[in-house]
Formats: sequence, structure tokens, C-alpha cells
Amino acid sequence: MDPERLIYPLTKYVLLGPALRVAFRPTVSGVEHVPRSGPVILAANHLAVCDSFVVPLVVPRQVFFLGKQEYFTRPGTLGRVQAAFFRGVGAISVDRSGGRAVVAAMDASAEVLRRGGAFAIHPEGTRSPDGRLYRGRTGVGRLALRTGAPVVPIGIIGTDRVQPRGQAIPKPGRVEIRFGAPLEFSGAERDREAVRYATDQVMQAIQKLSGQQYVDSYAPVQGQG
Repeated sequence: MDPERLIYPLTKYVLLGPALRVAFRPTVSGVEHVPRSGPVILAANHLAVCDSFVVPLVVPRQVFFLGKQEYFTRPGTLGRVQAAFFRGVGAISVDRSGGRAVVAAMDASAEVLRRGGAFAIHPEGTRSPDGRLYRGRTGVGRLALRTGAPVVPIGIIGTDRVQPRGQAIPKPGRVEIRFGAPLEFSGAERDREAVRYATDQVMQAIQKLSGQQYVDSYAPVQGQG
């Protein structure tokens, strides 16, 4: 068996899962909208760093997401442990520096879906600075059109309270995760209007689930998102 198939359930169900469930006491609705197999894009709002761990925790299948290359290249024993942890929770190493960063991220995401996997993305591109929902960047629309995978919108509520910006370790508190019905789109990846339309439809669905005020501009990038 692939060693990473062993690392994933060990990390999610034995190490990380119980601790997060006790700390966050997540309330989940609509998870039945996530297909048990086949490619799917999970598109969520982004309030805190822990969002990337909360969503995979409540989905009954492995979820992949992009992670900074630095998470996987730290030297020494601690670095190896850190790399194993991030692989275990489904992170994919991507070099986000340089001119090909966007292409590399898109290719890695599309490969997950080509293999029939579940891929999680935050269309805002960074954490919300003030709790409002900001305009979606078009990666989610482009990915949906490129792969034909359905998009399941997700509204996350409360993670900004348990992990405010600048706080490294979340504090105990209740969070809620709401899954919406899958959205399917057709069109060409190079069609800018089709890509923008798909992205806006996803953001509209996320807004209905999260109840956030919508801001029709991109969120300012402040540190790591």
C-alpha cells in the first residue's frame, strides 16, 4: 500500500481529528452534497489559517489542497516531521514564487482532479481581513472549466473567532461548516467571460451559505493566506 494512504488516516482520525473535534465542536450541514468518489472542487470562504484543516476534517474522503513549498523543505528532524504532517493532511507542495507559480498551482490542482480526487480551494486567494467575503479570483472558475469537475460551495463560520489574524494556535470555540449543492459549469478555460461567470456564481453560493457581507473587490494580501 502507498505509505501516504497510511499517513492520511493516521493523521486525520488518530492524531489531528480528535483534537480538532474537541477544540472546535464543529456543526456540519449539507455534507451529503460532497460526492463520495470522483473529482470535486470544494470552494470555501477563508477566515483563518485553520480553515484548511477544518474542511478536510468533516469531509468523509481525503481532501487535497495547495501548501507552500517551505512547509516541505525545512531541514532536520523537525522539518521531516512537518513535511510528513502536511502530506498527511493532504497538502501538495507548490513553489509559489516566480513567474510560473500560477501555472504550477493550476497544474497541481488539475492533476488531483484528473485522478478523481477532491481538491479544496479558497477563491478569495487570502484570508478576509475583516470578516467580509471578497471577490473571488478566477482560479476556481478556470479549474472548473478546465477539468469539468463540479464545485461544492462551502460556508465556514466562526474560525475567525477561534483563530484571529496573527494568532498561531487556535483557541477552543464552536465553528460551523455548511455545504451547498454542487455547481456545474461548461465553457472554455480561455473564455474570460465564462471563467468570470463561473467564479461569481461560486462566490454567490458561498455568500448565501456563510451569511457574510460581500465586497466586490479583491481582498488585500496581508501576509500568508
